[in-house]
Order: sequence, then structure tokens, then C-alpha cells
Amino acid sequence: MTDTTMAGRTVLVTGASDGIGAETARVLARKGATVLVTGRSADKLRPVAQEVGTEPLVADFSRLDDVRRLAAEVGERVESLDVLMNNAGGTFAPSRTTHDGHEPNFQINHLAPYLLTHLLRPQLVAAGSSLVVNTSSIANLGGKIVLDDLDYQHRRSMEMTAYGTGKLMNILFTRGIAQRWAGDGIVSVAVHPGPAGTSFGRDSWFVGLLYRTPLRRFGTISVADGAAPLIALAERGPDPEVNGRYYSRFKVDGRENKQAGDQSLVDGLWERSAELTGLTLV
Repeated sequence: MTDTTMAGRTVLVTGASDGIGAETARVLARKGATVLVTGRSADKLRPVAQEVGTEPLVADFSRLDDVRRLAAEVGERVESLDVLMNNAGGTFAPSRTTHDGHEPNFQINHLAPYLLTHLLRPQLVAAGSSLVVNTSSIANLGGKIVLDDLDYQHRRSMEMTAYGTGKLMNILFTRGIAQRWAGDGIVSVAVHPGPAGTSFGRDSWFVGLLYRTPLRRFGTISVADGAAPLIALAERGPDPEVNGRYYSRFKVDGRENKQAGDQSLVDGLWERSAELTGLTLV
């Protein structure tokens, strides 16, 4: 029997070139969804796009102009968006600043998806009720947000702390959406998918060591298992019960950094991110 649980719904999956993003896109397409995919590698994204029946949308989240172009291209293809899966991200050496001059873990894991989500808000609203899924991580526990130093210009930047901070920001961004956009019918949830055995960490010698050795078999779960929580949330759809919450795989209210409950940080990060991306908040 054919599974058509996603029939009639339109989904955008970021970070869909490989790993859990590609797997999520494939499965949702098989379940009947119209799936758009984006990633930074045209060569890797092309076969995924062919599998789900669409054209690849290539964008590098280390360039905010790419994000703006991506949002415009999505708007040209679809009038409404039922699910936005902000899955793109990774861990990066803090010294390798982005094209826009930002610390890469901050921009790629938070600032770029923050901008994309805002630019796609009209499509999310047009769906009537929609869902934003932000891929976070248990690494949020090791993060630390300093609103006056988001780019680590006045403190030492350690790669894993910077990555954990980006994943913590995913949770705070989720809370910000839940508080501000619920009246538009937009629901948002953050999720830790688990340590999937993907190309995660390919830009980092330190983290990538695990993923490039036989140790990968002992410290990770399969790509399919990693994608499963994202797929389950997409199928559940914009359920108000999940709005603003953080899942550790399938378990609601996973372990969070204490900063995740700080309302002043939710508000401050939202406003500071708008300033850095040139957005006018309404």
C-alpha cells in the first residue's frame, strides 16, 4: 500500500546534498510531498533533486546573498510552503570567517536559516498553517551566547563551543518563531536527530576525525535513523502542541542549555540577527 501521508504538502529541505537532509527529502517525496531541495554542492545535490523530481537549488549559507537568492527562487517556484526544514549546518573552524565576515558556526548554523525563514514567511503564511523544523543538537548544552559578541571578536573561539552555541541559537530561534508567528499559523520545533553517520564535520579536522575513521561505526547511528525524527515531525505537521519545543530525537523536551529558557536572549538574538541581516522586523 502506497504511503501518501505527505500528499498535497510542499516542503523545502536545506542541507539536502547528502546525509539526513537528502534522506529526509527522498522519504517525504515518496510519501507524496512536493519537495524542493537546496545545498551548496551542485554535483551532490543534482542526483538528489532528480530522485525527488525537482531542479536543484544551489546556495552556500556562508554567503547571505546566496540565501537571499535562494528565497527568491523558492518564491518563484511555489506560492505556499507547508514545511521548511532548516537542516543545513555543520561544524567549522572559527578562524575561517564567512564571505560576510562572520564566524562560520554562527552564520551557517543560525544567521543564514534565520534570514531564509524570514524571507520565506509569506510562503509559510500562504499555506494557512505551516511548520518550521530547525535541526539542533545535544551540543547545545556546551554553547554560550553573548549578545554583544556573537562573532567572537572579544573572546576566544573554540570550535566545539562555537558549534554548540549555533545549535543553542536554533532552539532560541524556534522559541522566537513560536512567540511571534503563531498568529500567522506558523509552528516551529527544534530537534536533535542523533549522531548520524554522515559527512557532518567534513569542514573540521577535529570533528571530522571520528567520521573519517572506523570509529564512525561505533559512535554514530545510520543516516535513515538520523532522518527519522525529522520525517516524523514533518508528517505530524503544524501541531500547536510542539510549538516552541525541543526534541531529542523522538523525545519531547530534551536536555537544554539553561540559556534556552532566557527570554532576554530569545528577544536579543532575534533583534540582533535582524540587524546583521538587514531585516526590518514587523
